[in-house]
Amino acid sequence: MKLGKAFSDSLIIEEKREKRALRDESDSWWLGAGRALILATILTIAFFVLTWRLFALTVVDGRMYRLLADGNRTRELIRHAPRGMLLDRTGKPLVTNIVQYRLIRPCEGQGSACTVRLLQEEGELLEQKGLADGEFLEKDFRREYLYPQALAHVLGYTGEINEQELSDEYYSVRKYLSGDRVGRMGAEAYFEEQLRGRNGRELVEVDAAGKILRVLGRDPEASGEDVTLSVDARLASIAKDAFPAGFSGAVVVSKPTTGEILAIYSSPSYSPNAFSFGLSEGEYEQLINNPDMPLFNRAIGGAYPPGSTFKIVTAIAGLEEGTIKEHTTVEDVGVLRIGPFSFPNWYFMQYGKTDGVVDVVKALQRSNDIYFYKAAEWLGITKLVVWAKRLGIGAPLGIELAGEAGGLMPDPGWKAKQFDTSEDREARNDQWYLGDTYHVGIGQGYLLTTPLQVNAWTNVIANGGKLCKPTIKKQSKEHRAKGTECKDLGIKKETIELITEGMVAACETGGTGWPLFGFGVNVSTRQRIDEKNTDTLTPSDTSILAIPVACKTGTAEFGDLKNKTHAWFTAFAPVPKESRSDALLQGPTLQLEQQDALTGEPEISVTVLVEKGGEGSSVAAPIAKKILEEWFER
Repeated sequence: MKLGKAFSDSLIIEEKREKRALRDESDSWWLGAGRALILATILTIAFFVLTWRLFALTVVDGRMYRLLADGNRTRELIRHAPRGMLLDRTGKPLVTNIVQYRLIRPCEGQGSACTVRLLQEEGELLEQKGLADGEFLEKDFRREYLYPQALAHVLGYTGEINEQELSDEYYSVRKYLSGDRVGRMGAEAYFEEQLRGRNGRELVEVDAAGKILRVLGRDPEASGEDVTLSVDARLASIAKDAFPAGFSGAVVVSKPTTGEILAIYSSPSYSPNAFSFGLSEGEYEQLINNPDMPLFNRAIGGAYPPGSTFKIVTAIAGLEEGTIKEHTTVEDVGVLRIGPFSFPNWYFMQYGKTDGVVDVVKALQRSNDIYFYKAAEWLGITKLVVWAKRLGIGAPLGIELAGEAGGLMPDPGWKAKQFDTSEDREARNDQWYLGDTYHVGIGQGYLLTTPLQVNAWTNVIANGGKLCKPTIKKQSKEHRAKGTECKDLGIKKETIELITEGMVAACETGGTGWPLFGFGVNVSTRQRIDEKNTDTLTPSDTSILAIPVACKTGTAEFGDLKNKTHAWFTAFAPVPKESRSDALLQGPTLQLEQQDALTGEPEISVTVLVEKGGEGSSVAAPIAKKILEEWFER
């Protein structure tokens, strides 16, 4: 018989059903209301996070992002300032500033801008052609030198500042910017502080492509200061044109009483304009490796044996030390013999003749070697060295131009150090001999000087015994009156007069400076007295005015005796009345005012060196003559 479920079993089954029902209700809650609550919580948190972020972007960091946004639509352009002008002593411009444009575009892979190239085209034309996205033009200036060859070594040149210089403290403190131009050599470098202007800025609005839409603001640039130099552009041009083609050498022209440089020309020269346009690396290498060294300023940096121009120094030293006097004489016998060694006079070597008995004046007139051999012997090398150094030999004179050499004034101590090997000592090459003194006394041997130094000791005679520091800056009347740049060497008046007399005789008949014999220029009486009325002159108003010149020639041997000699010539004019001959050569008698015009202080000195040129009288003197003619014919 089949029995039914017991009551207890029914209770158990019912209990299981109730539990199943409760479990089903719990799952439904988690799947419904619970999930909704979690989602709402997440959304609430996200809302507050986004709200805070929005608040931070618009309020907390709003100013920063507004600036960044502005930066994306504005650009600051540099307005490069033009450099100040360089003027000659008459106010004539020596340079000019030419407008050019710098094409700027974004650097590849960088956020900054890069200069593509300096362009010579007008900016307006480039704008019309259209620029690529992000490109823009920056106005710039380049230097143009109006007397490029004649004044290259005085003016120097400029170049764009490089990255290394921008990081240098000197330039960073002075707020130099990329694209600025700086002086590299010469007056451009020395007067950088004055010539450099103050850059301006321009804030412009640009579109998404980087094209300028409008100018928002401008801080204008300020040009640099003008600098007036002591040089005379016309004289510098004459020096260049008069210098023989194919020869190296130098010309120095100055005002004896102030040391102001009127012209410096170094041959061969170069054009600073090449640097303004920009040289390629190859072009620059070719220029600096040129065997003729056009960048080298021979006038201040070249050291040469001065030849007979040094006899002025020997004469000063001997007269001041009393080892020679006005009437001290030496008989020229053609050749001075010391044991097996011979020391000839140039006149005997070339023509087989002698000058007979000579004193210091005639020795300077004839450039007699025998006299100055003996003068140096009586003086001694020690005293000669002392006086040479007083006159500026052996150290730079201090001109503003870089690269000045000091030359070499040899003495026994120098020679002992120079020849200090065991072989030298065994051969006694380290000893100082009388022959060494002879050679120095006539400007030969180990002695080396610069053309600038020769010009400086020429000026010592011209201005009565003062050594003036050479300068390329025009001196004011007040500065000239103070004479702070001139040092009185204490040379006796009698010494100056004797040497001047000998130098005047050298430029007159019987002297060695034959191209200057009878030197004179066509001058109008009215022009000398009233330069404003030169348009009414007639031929009858003109005369030939003799200009008294004091000069010294030099022919310097160097290296192998087979080499041609260096040609030297140095002179000053006019000579004070008491030391000169009559003022007139020919023509009608000049008025007294004209004669008096040439009795005052010397106006000009000229020193010329032609390397391997031969004799100073035939090669160097004609150059000086053309410069003097230009000066006095004005």
